[in-house]
This record gives sequence, C-alpha cells and structure tokens, in this order.
Amino acid sequence: MELPDTQSTQPEVRINLTRVGVKNVKKLVEVARPGKRPVIFISTFDVYVDLPSSLKGANLSRNFEVIDEVLQQAIEGQVSGIEEVCNAVARKLLDHHEYADRTEVMMKSLYMVKRETPVSQTECHEVVEVHASAVADRNNGTPIVRRMIGAEVTGITACPCAQNIMKELASAKLRNLEISEEKIQEFLAEIPMATHNQRGRGFLLIETDDDQRVELETIITILKDSMSARIYELLKRGDESHVVFSAHSNARFVEDCVREMAKHVVNKFSYLPGDSVITIKQTNEESIHQHDAYAERKATIAELKSEIGANNL
Repeated sequence: MELPDTQSTQPEVRINLTRVGVKNVKKLVEVARPGKRPVIFISTFDVYVDLPSSLKGANLSRNFEVIDEVLQQAIEGQVSGIEEVCNAVARKLLDHHEYADRTEVMMKSLYMVKRETPVSQTECHEVVEVHASAVADRNNGTPIVRRMIGAEVTGITACPCAQNIMKELASAKLRNLEISEEKIQEFLAEIPMATHNQRGRGFLLIETDDDQRVELETIITILKDSMSARIYELLKRGDESHVVFSAHSNARFVEDCVREMAKHVVNKFSYLPGDSVITIKQTNEESIHQHDAYAERKATIAELKSEIGANNL
C-alpha cells in the first residue's frame, strides 16, 4: 500500500518560508586523524532549508539522514576535520531537498583538549566551545557555499588601570622607607603590581569561502594568546605562580584583548580573501564589580589589514 505524502500537497496559505528544519539535534561527532586517535565532539545541530509556497512541508527525516551520512564520512576520514562537517552537510542537503534553493547548517560543539601546565608539565584537560556553520545556495546547479568556523575559550585578564594605581601607591610607600629612586624603578621593572582580575571569555569566528581552510587549533591559540595569560584546570605551585606572574606582567583591558585578536588574525590568516568576515568578542567577568566588561569588532580581513597597517606606520 502506498502511503500518502502530505508534505508534497499544497498549503492553504501559499507563501515561501525562509527556514524550515530541525533544531537541537544532538550528535556525537568523531573525526578521524591519520596516525592519531580520532577527535570527539559533543555537538548540537540546527539544520534548515527554504521552502517554496507550493509545498505544505519539508521532508525533515532527510536532514537526519544527511547528518548521519556526513558523520560516517568523518569517521572514515573522508571529511577532513570539524571545519568541513557543516559545509559537507549543507551541500548534501541541496541534493536531498530538490525543491530548496538554500540550506543552512549550524553546529555548536564541546571539544575536550589535552594540555600541559607551563612549569610542571602536568597533563590536564580543558573544554573549548566550537562554533561552525555553513550556508549553501543552489546557484543554477553550481552551489555557492560560505562557511564559518570559530571557538570560545576562557583565560585570565588583569586590569591595567588598578595596576597603575597600585604602582603609584607602592612607589610612595618605598620612598617613605627612604629607598632610592633607582632601586624603586628596578623593583617595579621586575615585579608587576597587584591588580584585580577577570575570567575572560574570548570568541573568534571566521567566515570565508568554501575552498578556504581555517584551522580550528590556530583560532584557539589566537584566543588564548590575546588575554593576559592562559588558565589551566590543574595547577601545581610552580604553575600557579607562573600564571599569576604572567597575567600581571601582561595587564590588558577588554578592548586590548579584541585588538590583540585582530592583530593575530591578520598575521595568521593573511592568505584569506579580503571579503572574509572576522567576528571578535571578548567578555570579562569582573571581580570587583557586579557587571561584565565587553568589547566586539566585526569586519572583513581587508578592513582589519588596512586599519592595522595604517595605524602602525
């Protein structure tokens, strides 16, 4: 017996729909690596297609079939990296939804990264939040795909303003103890002053053409190096003093973190086309205030190159 295909019937109200699909699809993503253990991501997908006015509904089961097909290819090494998963799904959705002109895939993943602490080299893990998406337009049979890959990581920042206040206070105290000005300056050059800290959350997302490769690990490194210091889940005493000393030796405002990210993006991804879109965000969770500090920049890489070049002549 042939079952009815209700989705293919005409709706009562005939209008096009921009997005039809499924949200919050939970999947375990396993990406093969030559000569290494596979990388595991705990992922949530949102998958959409556009729908013409002539159809009552989209065949949503096809979305699950496409995701599972691409994830199997990732296990087998046919999809090279988490950066490729969303655009592979977006392309295949066009094949499975012949009525659609546009597909969208969004993925948010938890990625467990193994690290070593800076002094004792103790192994520990950290969780990175990975963001990826892709949009595919049919374009008369030659799909145009734009994809995005990014991450959010945590670090520590130290406030330069409070640090300069504490530096002036320390200088005054040392002068009262009749310490010479030369010795005071030597001391202050060696030992960074106390200040208040924040747990920083840096976010970097890069949108570019389908044929451009952007390494996730490079994005993570840029984020970590743009704050005052890296943080670790486990710290021995030597590691703890190293992190605290490093953070206070490299005090940065929330605005400084965003500008540092922009500089690193221009240096590391100079090969990307000029229309690649860079989104940078930094949120610092204040320790002596009840609010958070925030800064953001969204621009093409061509705009960032122009500004950074012009402002550093």
